[in-house]
Amino acid sequence: MWPFLFSINKEENMKNYHSLRKTRDFQIVYNQGKSKVNKYLVLYSKKNDLGYNRLGISVSKKVGNSVVRHHITRLIRESYRLNQDTLKQSYDMVVIARNSAKDTNYHIIESAFLHLINLHHLKRVDHI
Repeated sequence: MWPFLFSINKEENMKNYHSLRKTRDFQIVYNQGKSKVNKYLVLYSKKNDLGYNRLGISVSKKVGNSVVRHHITRLIRESYRLNQDTLKQSYDMVVIARNSAKDTNYHIIESAFLHLINLHHLKRVDHI
């Protein structure tokens, strides 16, 4: 067979964003960052010196079982992915899903996410 048909471009499979992974990084954002709240989400943000944004998502067991929690996580991640080009760079963000988020759809989560982005003034000026 033709090997070039089956080669996989690594850049196509790479994530489009950077994640906060370590508990220490989450704690720094919680303790030193600013927080804003709406009905469905809480957003903590803190400036970093990395030149790119990092996103952390937290969905408590109080919100629902693992299927529900993973679904909400995917909705938040997709909201971020589709809007990341309009965001200022060099910020660490932690999004926490509130209990009311479990009964929502993508459009409500995206709207809540963008609302918090605007409250934090994280939208780039040239994309308003």
